[in-house]
Amino acid sequence: MYWTLIICLIIAAAVLALAVATTSKAYAHKHTVDPLPEERGSEQQAGPNQPQ
Repeated sequence: MYWTLIICLIIAAAVLALAVATTSKAYAHKHTVDPLPEERGSEQQAGPNQPQ
């Protein structure tokens, strides 16, 4: 019975360590944003032209 408890504790510790390592790596990731497209004259690129 003690062997089962020891094995379960080892597995739980390994899962916790992997979760902490993964979370730490995710927070270290640098997110970037694409630059805005250049505006053409006074036009704005809001989407397709609306019928008039």
